Amino acid sequence: MRKVILDLAVTLDGFIEGPNGEIDWCIMDTDIGAGEKSFLETFPEEIDTVFYGRKSYELYGNYQPEKESGFKDFYDKINRMKKYIFSSTLNNAGEHTVIRDNIIKEVNQIKNQKGKDIWLFGGASLITDFINNNLIDEYRLAVHPVILGDGKPLFQSIKQRLNLELIEAKPSKSGVTSLYYKPISVK
Repeated sequence: MRKVILDLAVTLDGFIEGPNGEIDWCIMDTDIGAGEKSFLETFPEEIDTVFYGRKSYELYGNYQPEKESGFKDFYDKINRMKKYIFSSTLNNAGEHTVIRDNIIKEVNQIKNQKGKDIWLFGGASLITDFINNNLIDEYRLAVHPVILGDGKPLFQSIKQRLNLELIEAKPSKSGVTSLYYKPISVK
């Protein structure tokens, strides 16, 4: 069965956006150590599908960075992947699939299809729905060395306790630490 992977950047104080939606605090770290491939090289090889909420899809679903930014190859690969947009208001997503209801059933059907893992891109309300319905198989949080003090928190309106097991921690020269967790059940 394919995994749903939540992989995103978060500040040290738990925000995914600043108070005005800004993400200028996000360090796009491509150097995680000598001899290792970067996230930009490895992650697109692990996935072939992306889950978006409507707002995230409208902002990043077809994002094209500037050529000299170093992220063009990454987004070229992401933009060629199968995309599902979870929205009750979006009418048309072109060749991509819009899921309006029955989230648990739809996600489980997609997870049972052949293919690579699935990236849960966001946004915050979609992430909350996935957490509350136990639909995330792995949490990968890139913790950035910044404290915003205010903004949009990653975890809000969570209905139940969720215990996680640390799988791996990867520090980088920039101070970003990637933490990999999997959910564990409480006995």
